[in-house]
Amino acid sequence: MRTFICLLFAALTLSAQGVATLRESYTKYEFKVPMRDGKRLHTAVYVPKDSSRTYPFLMQRTPYSCSPYGIENYPERLGPSEQFTKSGYIFVCQDVRGRYESEGVFLEMRPHGGTLSESTDTYDTVEWLLKNVKGNNGKAGILGISYPGFYAAAAIPGAHPALVAASPQAPMIDLFRGDDSFHNGAFMLAANFGFYRFFYEHKEPQRPAAERNAGFQFGTSDHYAYYLGLGPLANSNEKYFRFENPYWTANLKHTSYDEFWKTRSLEPHIHDTTPAILAVGGWFDAEDLQGPLRLARTATAHQPKAPVTLVMGPWVHGGWARGDGSSLGPVRFDVKTGEFFREKIQFPFFEYFLKGKGEWKPPAAWAFATGSNEWHSYDVWPPRGAEKKTLYFQAGGKLGFEPPADPAAFDAYISDPAKPVPFTSFVASGVPQTYMVDDQRHASSRPDVLTYQSEPLEEAITLGGPLDVHLFASTSGTDSDFVVKLIDVYPADAPDPTPNPTNIRMGGYQQLVRGEPFRGRFYKSMEKPEALPANQFVKIEYVMPDILHTFKRGHRIMVQVQSSWFPLVDRNPQKFVPNIPDAHADDFIKATQRIARQAGMASGLDVLVIR
Repeated sequence: MRTFICLLFAALTLSAQGVATLRESYTKYEFKVPMRDGKRLHTAVYVPKDSSRTYPFLMQRTPYSCSPYGIENYPERLGPSEQFTKSGYIFVCQDVRGRYESEGVFLEMRPHGGTLSESTDTYDTVEWLLKNVKGNNGKAGILGISYPGFYAAAAIPGAHPALVAASPQAPMIDLFRGDDSFHNGAFMLAANFGFYRFFYEHKEPQRPAAERNAGFQFGTSDHYAYYLGLGPLANSNEKYFRFENPYWTANLKHTSYDEFWKTRSLEPHIHDTTPAILAVGGWFDAEDLQGPLRLARTATAHQPKAPVTLVMGPWVHGGWARGDGSSLGPVRFDVKTGEFFREKIQFPFFEYFLKGKGEWKPPAAWAFATGSNEWHSYDVWPPRGAEKKTLYFQAGGKLGFEPPADPAAFDAYISDPAKPVPFTSFVASGVPQTYMVDDQRHASSRPDVLTYQSEPLEEAITLGGPLDVHLFASTSGTDSDFVVKLIDVYPADAPDPTPNPTNIRMGGYQQLVRGEPFRGRFYKSMEKPEALPANQFVKIEYVMPDILHTFKRGHRIMVQVQSSWFPLVDRNPQKFVPNIPDAHADDFIKATQRIARQAGMASGLDVLVIR
């Protein structure tokens, strides 16, 4: 969650630049840059020693520290790839307000607008750099991954005129609506608990030190068992956090889409954008998949003054910045997607807008189609001409494009919060990134998971864009989660990967393509949760993040429905309580869930078929 890596200065890239080489080529400065309210932000600046020409600024703003501190101390790497250091840039890293050596008060995703915001802090920084750092060419760019990606996105509204290029990568755009904290009202437990164990409040400027709970021990590598032992989330601060963490506590208090979250959403402010935008994300990003999609869609729709380009590849969180991107777990992509992005997209983008070099005639979207393993470019996203169709749940666990005709039919299962469905097929700690393509056969075999699948496909079919869930569901309780998963089922004779150190069998492999939860109490409104009427069918509708995936000939399409996904998502007690983190142990009850598949109440998944 919110990758705690400073991209410009950390070991995310493959280049072996080395401290000695950078020391020979760059001069390091450290400044306390004044903001309009008088607070000073720690800013490290690396300027090429070759003064025969001028250079643009390439910035990153981060809450994760601009280490190493001291002008005599250099990092091992600068820039998102070695191409940048060879080409020549003035690299800038800034500790954001209230973090590490910067003054002021830190706020999680500081609300935009008013006299102070991340946009104004970026504006003031650019203005100061232009006037006080010699050898600049008058232009600046900004980029970052995850939390630094949020700061890159937050710099776009009201951008300084010199800020001509921005690349928010896996940015947080709305923490409640799909980024990091909540997905459709369901709390992403494992990722947030893991994150806030080390991300704590700074009371005054300070250099990195041993984190106050760095010695935290789970006591087991089986985090499924650990989180079951945690019990209700109300126990978390008392039992497991060694100090009050205001950021963690905020998640336990603000469990609906209230003003706390609304004011932190960047989406309403992404309009009339002036910098060129390169929004980057991964199809298998477990943390911030929605951010780049939401950013690109919103910016494109609201009169941008410069090009907006979306890039989506087969990557985990930040995976495009490291490695070759040719595989994830046992799933092979057969293309060095990371290298392609870094060399053919990211570097040319900044070279063109910050230096005027080369050409930049991008499509609206570069997207990698998993399954067929091919890059595609589109003049609009989702692709123009895609045909909307519905995959309906049918009798006997079948799935197809024909609507059911039965006048009264449903499938049922019993959901027990004491035995939630695990989100991985293996014993896991934290949130393993491979869960995004994990084998779902472990779930298919459970009686509390409904499974629907097509016949083997006679020809390949490619689905692209968002997935719209339509469920007619009932529960014997008064609250429930509904998790829907789209799965690619491999044929029985699918070859095993080579090499195959873990001895995985791909014959019959059920690869997760997309999964997303929905908390039933929000079936009418994300702002005002209410109890579900017991044993009555209600309509559950929500949107799952985009995909671009080809189901090959001979494969099957599968959809699964379940009511827990643990401990990725916290447990729903299935009895309505005003605030789930305050639930008591005796509030957690078994419930019978029913999913209708009949005429007039046909549950299914809307997809876009790309021809």
